[in-house]
Amino acid sequence: MRSLKDLKILLDKEVQQRNDYEELSYAKPDPLLVASRYRDERIALICALFGYGNAHQIVKFLDSLDFSLLDQSEAVIAEALRQHYYRFQKHEDVVALFIALKRLQDIESIENLFYEGYRKEQDILSGLWHFIETLSLLYPHHTRGYRFLIGISPKNPGQAGTYKRYMMFLRWMVRDDHLDMGLWQKIEKRDLIIPLDTHTFHVSHRLGLLQRKSYDMKAALELTEQLRLFDPEDPVKYDFALYRLGQEGRY
Repeated sequence: MRSLKDLKILLDKEVQQRNDYEELSYAKPDPLLVASRYRDERIALICALFGYGNAHQIVKFLDSLDFSLLDQSEAVIAEALRQHYYRFQKHEDVVALFIALKRLQDIESIENLFYEGYRKEQDILSGLWHFIETLSLLYPHHTRGYRFLIGISPKNPGQAGTYKRYMMFLRWMVRDDHLDMGLWQKIEKRDLIIPLDTHTFHVSHRLGLLQRKSYDMKAALELTEQLRLFDPEDPVKYDFALYRLGQEGRY
């Protein structure tokens, strides 16, 4: 078992080496590869929410989308996306997300919606629940695929899943380096939660950073607290390094 000092040295080195746009390529695909071309919060959210499954297939699907549809009429959106589907989402689910985000644009920014829930207690999860509830009301669409895509506000946050795709989106929006876009100013990066996916979950166990056996929000919070020992102002900067270490099978 490595000491915390050794782990910090290892991870700081990985963060430094991977803080490079060349880490995002078709050879090493990531939904951020597509999102970073546009630097738009709506497009970034779409890229993040479809960021599950095989990385190559994610990027292929995102490349097939015409994001200019977000500024077209709802009828045009519905017609243009009638052949688009991805895993659990049928074409009507893809259409629903585009229309919901189009309607949101006329009311409020995604950043301000998150901030409304976040600002009282500097709590990222409160911001997330507020956003999901608002988006659900803007375009009510009740299918399994759509619920999976945009999520639900859990009745018991203590039993919530990792909400990895939203946490990844928040990392992109709040942090600012050669990978993350830093488009938002109102949320503090010290309050971010690690986007815990299976790669990060397993590599964190192997490194001794995580003890919790369940793959859930409590595990994400535990790992985030551990990473705060390395950098209390920016614990989530270690996310991409941990993810790649797991994806590449190094740990």
